[in-house]
Amino acid sequence: MNMMFNLVVVVQVISALSIIALVLLQHGKGADMGAAFGSGASGSLFGATGSSNFMSKSTGVAAAIFFGATLALSLMANQRATTVGGGVMDKVVKPVPVTGAGAIPTTVPAAAPAAAAPVASTPAGAIPK
Repeated sequence: MNMMFNLVVVVQVISALSIIALVLLQHGKGADMGAAFGSGASGSLFGATGSSNFMSKSTGVAAAIFFGATLALSLMANQRATTVGGGVMDKVVKPVPVTGAGAIPTTVPAAAPAAAAPVASTPAGAIPK
């Protein structure tokens, strides 16, 4: 299974690089406008942009291979996650509580209750503001 995963990754990388190369090698729409004023390409049956050439067909094939490899990788990754047994957090080791002389107490000893505040002898209304 691991060898098949690596093979699909290699196919995906090669197809991505070929898409990049083929797109960079193709002429843009601005180059076709120059051909309309004197080149023989504008006199064809479908016009300057009507028929697709080898480069655009090759780009489409490389894109289809890339999308197929991407789908295959996602299916393989999903299958690998279910056979391994879960997600990333399933492999986290839970801490074991320490008991004995070196253990840190988990309960805090209760402190002595605080003394009550002295009660004022004058009523609240008698305090000057």
